[in-house]
Amino acid sequence: MRLEGANVLVTGGAGFIGSHLIDALLTRGARRVIVVDTLWLGREENLETARKASPDVVLLKEDVTDYFALKAIADRERIDVVFNLATCPLDYSFVHPRGAYMTSVDIAANLAELLRGGGFGHLVHFSTSEVYGTAVETPMSEDHPTRPTTPYAAGKLAADVLLRSYVELFQLPVLTIRPFNNYGPRQNDGSYAAVIPLTIRRILDGQRPVVHGTGEQTRDFTYVGDTARLTVALAEASVWGQTFNLACAREVPVAEIIRTIASIMGYTGPIDHQPRRPGDHQRHLADTSRARALVPFDPMTPFDRGLAVTVEWYTRRTPSAAARAHL
Repeated sequence: MRLEGANVLVTGGAGFIGSHLIDALLTRGARRVIVVDTLWLGREENLETARKASPDVVLLKEDVTDYFALKAIADRERIDVVFNLATCPLDYSFVHPRGAYMTSVDIAANLAELLRGGGFGHLVHFSTSEVYGTAVETPMSEDHPTRPTTPYAAGKLAADVLLRSYVELFQLPVLTIRPFNNYGPRQNDGSYAAVIPLTIRRILDGQRPVVHGTGEQTRDFTYVGDTARLTVALAEASVWGQTFNLACAREVPVAEIIRTIASIMGYTGPIDHQPRRPGDHQRHLADTSRARALVPFDPMTPFDRGLAVTVEWYTRRTPSAAARAHL
């Protein structure tokens, strides 16, 4: 599939990964990009780079769990491909488990039905490495057992299974991406923030970083720009009906991540230790050989470099303590 000249719809496109994906789509020559986002955690400012690059980036503040709203957009815009990144954050499922689960399932069902009815041409669906649970074997391939430990992960897995059934029954062109932990500029650092932006934000606000549990639990962190680039490459490879892990394939302990952030930011104070979070995984390390056989991964952003860029981005957008005192 050629993205050059395509009409693209990105659900959750004002969010973290979605906005970087839009930048990559425009680089590949997408003609028009329709962004559908409720702006719950997504931010309109995340689209600034894309809007400067193209006047044909349009933001629609709609909820894609609403089938008829989504159908009206698809009917009007003549969409070639949908990239589905709309979701609830993982931590949301701790307090609203049913909502976190159903959001992923409802969105997948709506998109599957629209695709089956010819409402658009192709679907690139974002799942998550959370569907695997903690590693029972490493590295973790796409055939790794699925053991979701949160309603968020369970909803993502249910959405994957639903879309797979449509692929099998109706031969629909669906590509599923399972990104491992992403980091970089534009990631939410407010409610339900992940460990990297949350640690940066706490240090900037004069608070102590926090380690949950021992800190020995590991994650496979990938710079968001690499995920966006590789997703676009896989979409253009037209490998429909398949699932792909996207990650750096490097295992990093959470405590090391926090120490590295503290070092970059010049923080030398204590670190708070709190109980392990429910549903937390002990190990994550991706096997990316399936995707690497199709698209070039290298060069991937080294973790230390990506983390330094990320810290600089948040620091540059945070007023100094003196300035905050006058706000």
